[in-house]
This record gives sequence, structure tokens and C-alpha cells, in this order.
Amino acid sequence: MAIFRVKKSTNYTVMSNQHLRDKSLSLKAKGLLSQILSLPEEWDFTLQGLAYINQEQLDAIRQAVHELERAGYIVRARERDNRGRLCGTEYSIYEHPRLSPDPPALK
Repeated sequence: MAIFRVKKSTNYTVMSNQHLRDKSLSLKAKGLLSQILSLPEEWDFTLQGLAYINQEQLDAIRQAVHELERAGYIVRARERDNRGRLCGTEYSIYEHPRLSPDPPALK
């Protein structure tokens, strides 16, 4: 029986297997989340930044991000200025999916 060993010395990432084993995610979404988790926290986490380091176009990156959002691995929060206008978006990225809170009950 052949034995394969991967010798890791530097420049590798340790992450949860949760998303890699999630059958509801496409291979593209799994790969993008793996890549995002491997990047340093100060990296430019924008759709344009992710498209820049990949062969995929902006629309493909956007689709994968939306898929990860629907699955709970990415949570998006809209930022507003002091006048209440939208001024940006903050994305929180998780190794394990977050369940969306239940909608408020109607009275």
C-alpha cells in the first residue's frame, strides 16, 4: 500500500473542515471560502479584490459570496452614515455557518 505524506513547513493554512464537507455548497463556494480563510485579516476583502487574485470574473465571485451568505458562512451588515444613507458593507466570515435569527413575530 502506498503512503503519501505532505511535508508542510511554511505558508499553509489550518482551518475547519466544516465547509469542505458541507454538501449544500458548490465547489466554487468551498474554494472561495477556503481562500478567504487563508488570507490575512488586513487583506482587501472586496469582490474586486477577490476577483483580482482569481481567474473568475466579478459576477462569479459575487455568486459564490451570495451562496456563502445564504448558507450562513458570510453575514453582511450594511453601514450607514450619520444621515442614515448607506455608505458601505461589513462582511463577517465564519468557519461554521451562523443560523439566521428567526423573523420577529407579527402582532
